[in-house]
Amino acid sequence: MTDQISVVIMAKNAQETITLSLDSLTSFDEVILYLNDSTDQTGSIAKKYPNVKIIEGAFIGFGETKNKAGECAKNDWILSLDSDEILTPELIEEISAEDYNDNTTLFRLKRNNYFLGYKTQNSDHIVRIYNKKSTKFNANKVHESVMVPKKSKIITLKNSFIHLNITDINQTLSKLIMYTDLGAKDKKTCYFIVVISKALFAFFKTYIIKGNFLRGWVGFAVSINSANKRYYKYLKQFMNCKDPQKSNSEISEKVNT
Repeated sequence: MTDQISVVIMAKNAQETITLSLDSLTSFDEVILYLNDSTDQTGSIAKKYPNVKIIEGAFIGFGETKNKAGECAKNDWILSLDSDEILTPELIEEISAEDYNDNTTLFRLKRNNYFLGYKTQNSDHIVRIYNKKSTKFNANKVHESVMVPKKSKIITLKNSFIHLNITDINQTLSKLIMYTDLGAKDKKTCYFIVVISKALFAFFKTYIIKGNFLRGWVGFAVSINSANKRYYKYLKQFMNCKDPQKSNSEISEKVNT
C-alpha cells in the first residue's frame, strides 16, 4: 500500500546517485525531493519523474531540515531516504504488505552500506518509516534519527536497502569537511588525549568489532575513513577550546623578538 506513504529525500548535488534512487521509487505516488543549495543536475534529473515533487529550501541541520521536508508531504506516513539510498523490489513488496492503521507504529529497515561499489560489514538497522502525527526527527545537526515515543511499537522489516555511502575518493574528503564541521559546531573538547582515543577506538570498532578486517583493502579503507572523521571532529572541538587571541599573541611575540 505505497499510496499511503510519501517518500521524502533531502539532497544536495546528488547527480551521481539520484537516478538509481528515484528509479527504485516509481511505485510510490509521491516522492518529495527537498533540494538545498544544489548546483549540479540533481533537479533536472528529478524533473523526469512524474511522481517526484521538487521543493527548494535552506539547510538548517539534518534533523530539522528533514522535518521541514516532511511537512511538504501529502501523506502522514513518511519513508525517509537519503539521495544515495536505493530500495530493493523485495523491500518495497514488504513495505506494501504492512498495516498502517496505527500511527504510533515505527518501521525499522536494514541498510547495507557500500564503499566505492563494494559492500562493507557496516550494515545497520534504522527507523525510517514513521507517522508525522506521532513523531519526527530529532533536532541533531548531524547523526539525526527518528525519535521513538515510549508507547511506540517498532517493527523490523526483513529485507534491506542499499546505501551508496561513498562513490569516489574525493567524496570522502568533502563529506569529512561537512560532517566534522557540523559535529564540532559549538562544542569543545579540551583534552587532546580524547582526540586520539576517539580516533583509535573508531578504527578498532570499524575494523575489528564490525568485522571489516574480513573485507580486505575495502575494510581497511572504511576503517581509516571512520577514524579520520572522528579524529577531525574532535580536533576541531579541541581547537574550539583554545584561545585564538592567545595563539596570535604568541606568534606576535616571536615575530617581534
